[in-house]
Amino acid sequence: MLGLVCACGCAVAGGLVDEAKAAGHLWIDPARLASLPTSGPGWENVLRAAQEPTGAPNLSDMEDATNVRVMAKALVYARTGEERYRREVVSACLAAIGTERGGSTLSLGRELAAYVIATDLVGGLPGEQGRRFNDWLRDVRHQKLKGGTLISTHERRPNNWGTNAGGSRIAVAAYLGDAQDLERAAKVFRGWLGDRSAYDGFRYGPLAWQADPKAPVGINPKGSRRDGHSIDGVLPDDQRRSGPFRWPPPHENYVYGALQGALVQAVILHNAGYDVWEWGDRALLRAFLWLHAEAGYPAQGDDGWEPWLVNFHYGVRLPTADPARPGKIAGWTDWSHRGGTPMASEPQLRSVVASGPTVGAPERFGQPEDRLRSLDPFPMSGTISRTRS
Repeated sequence: MLGLVCACGCAVAGGLVDEAKAAGHLWIDPARLASLPTSGPGWENVLRAAQEPTGAPNLSDMEDATNVRVMAKALVYARTGEERYRREVVSACLAAIGTERGGSTLSLGRELAAYVIATDLVGGLPGEQGRRFNDWLRDVRHQKLKGGTLISTHERRPNNWGTNAGGSRIAVAAYLGDAQDLERAAKVFRGWLGDRSAYDGFRYGPLAWQADPKAPVGINPKGSRRDGHSIDGVLPDDQRRSGPFRWPPPHENYVYGALQGALVQAVILHNAGYDVWEWGDRALLRAFLWLHAEAGYPAQGDDGWEPWLVNFHYGVRLPTADPARPGKIAGWTDWSHRGGTPMASEPQLRSVVASGPTVGAPERFGQPEDRLRSLDPFPMSGTISRTRS
C-alpha cells in the first residue's frame, strides 16, 4: 500500500497555486525574468534556439528536442514580448496533443514538462485552444502507456523513469491549479528524497547501493558510508545500473538523467511555496556533491544545465558549462538561473566531498567543512550511453 501522510514542510493551499499560475512563474519569477540580460553567452544560447524552426512535437520520442526549443521560444517571448515567438509556442503546444500515443511514460515524462512551462511563460493558450489543451493535460496524466501512467510511474519507479514522470506531473498540476494532486506529488517527491514517513510506496530494484537495504530511498541519507567510503547523496536505484557496489564508483549517467526530472520537480514545487531544497538534509545538493568529489563525475553534455540550478538555489559554485546544452526535460538555466545568492566569503567550489564527515566539524553548504576540497581537473572519461531505460 502507498504510505502517504501529511508530511510536507510547507502545505500549499489552492489559492497559492492559483496565484502562481496567474503570475506565470512555474519556472521563474516574472520580475527576475524581466531583469535578465539580453546579451552574453546565456542569452545568445537561448535566443539561437528560439530562432530555429520549431519542428514537429513528438511526446512518444524520448530524444525529441522540440520541447526544449519551444521552451526557449517561450523564454524569449516572455523577456522581449516579440509576438512571433508566442505564436510558435501556441502552435507547438497544440501540435503536441495526442503525440504521446504509442510511447512510454519515460518519453512523456521527459517531453511534457517543457511544453507546460512554455505555455505558462506565454500566459496560457487563448480561448477554445486553451480549454482543449487544459482538458488534454488533465487526461494525459492518467493515460496508459508503456510503463503505466504518468502518475503511477512517479509513484512506483524511484529512478529516472519516476523523477521525469514526476517533473511533468508536477508541472501539469501546478499549471492547472490542481492543488490536491500537487500536494500528493510533493509527498511522493519528499519520500524519494529520503523521508519515508511522507511516502514509501516505491518499488526498488537491486539494493547494492542503498545505505540501508531495509529502508531504501531515492537519495542516500546524510553521513552514509560503506567500506570506509561515502555514499552520502548516491541515487541508489540509478547508480545500481553500473552493477554491484565497488570503488572507485563507476560513472553512471542514469543518475544525471534522474536528476534532470528531480530538479524540475524541485523548481516548480519551490515556486509553489514548498521548502523543497531543504528536504532530505539538502538531498539534491548532496547528490551533486557526491558526483563531483566521490565519483569525480561532473555534469556534462545535455546535463550541463543542471549545476546552474544547484548553484542558484544553494548558493554554491559547482563548475558549469557556459553556454550549457539543454536537457531532455528542460534547459536554458545558464541564462534563466545565472547568479543567485552565493553564501558570503565562499571560495570557488571546484569539487567537494572527498572523505567522511568529522563529528563536530563546522559546516559549509550544509556539509561538514572538512569534506570540502578542490579536485582539479575533473576526470571526464568513462561516460556511458545517453540512452536510459
